[in-house]
Amino acid sequence: MPTPPYRADHVGSLLRPDSVKQARHAALEDRTMPLDELHAVEDAAIRDLIAMQESVGLKAVTDGEQRRQFWHYDFMGELTGYEIEKRDPEEGIAFHGVKTAPLVPVINDKLDFPADHPHLDHFKFVAANTTVTPKISIPGPSCLHFRTTPDNIHVSDYADVEVLTADIAATYKKAVQAFYDAGCRYLQLDDIFFAYLCDPKHRADKEALGQDPDWLIQRYGWMMREAIKDRPDDMVIGMHMCRGNFQSTYAAEGAYDLAAESIFSTGVDIFFMEYDTDRAGGLEPLKLLPKGKQRVMPGFITTKTADLEDVDWLKSKFDEASKYADLDQLGIAPQCGFSSTEEGNKITADDQKRKLELVVKTAETIWGGVEA
Repeated sequence: MPTPPYRADHVGSLLRPDSVKQARHAALEDRTMPLDELHAVEDAAIRDLIAMQESVGLKAVTDGEQRRQFWHYDFMGELTGYEIEKRDPEEGIAFHGVKTAPLVPVINDKLDFPADHPHLDHFKFVAANTTVTPKISIPGPSCLHFRTTPDNIHVSDYADVEVLTADIAATYKKAVQAFYDAGCRYLQLDDIFFAYLCDPKHRADKEALGQDPDWLIQRYGWMMREAIKDRPDDMVIGMHMCRGNFQSTYAAEGAYDLAAESIFSTGVDIFFMEYDTDRAGGLEPLKLLPKGKQRVMPGFITTKTADLEDVDWLKSKFDEASKYADLDQLGIAPQCGFSSTEEGNKITADDQKRKLELVVKTAETIWGGVEA
């Protein structure tokens, strides 16, 4: 079996078919469907999505996050000491013109990664149902800190942010090993808050909490390094960065410049970097990518709209990117997932498939193949 990195890839989440949406509503909200029936519906949808990913030529596939409500909260809420509480509707996360469900992360005890974390079984299901590389995307270490405000941290030792972030790093180190032991050789950690901390509004929000955004950028880089530095040699780590993705909207803007040095010092193997609009800034930060085997997957292809990008335009974007990073250290992936929450972006399943076909076609055009 070929091994990553591949020239064509995608971030992870895929649109939920109506069967999954209806079953999750019946089982988790109306309580009219047994959980085993829900899991059977999810299983069937995941098998279909794996087949779709394989059919377009991708060599790394995911479960499309069909068993999750959010790309991050489902994972985080199953960690020891970390809970996701439902609050007043006004406490939802603000995106451009819309808010998410009112869920708030709370730390009630010392953090740890439990041996029975359900995402381990999520990965195993993909591995058992694909002939190519199974991948799972989980939220990165920065998520546990960025989304938690001081008034929702109820462990006295964690008033010291260095103690809290050290425990986060240790929790993720344990998670990385647990996924490896479960057979995972391609793990992606979505650490989007490097990009958020390049946004003046989000920087001001952190400053209002008494937190230095530049210090956080460096500390988030340290957490990632600590989490993955002892991974086995045959385990590939990816990291995705974007500025929010909820029903085709966004939550942040700003170039990568303030965070690029920290990002590229993490030791991550594959960087998925949003680049579908001017909100992401220019490609100049790619010049900080160390020479070698690390790879950047610039997200020139958007998942937010159905409009299909032109291959010649994509080639021109890679001509520009190659001024800052060796073309051999580049690949192509969409800018984000297609369904970071169960609601999904405002596109169709056919649109989604065409976007993934374009990812593969672009890789074949520029590098001669997905495995090149």
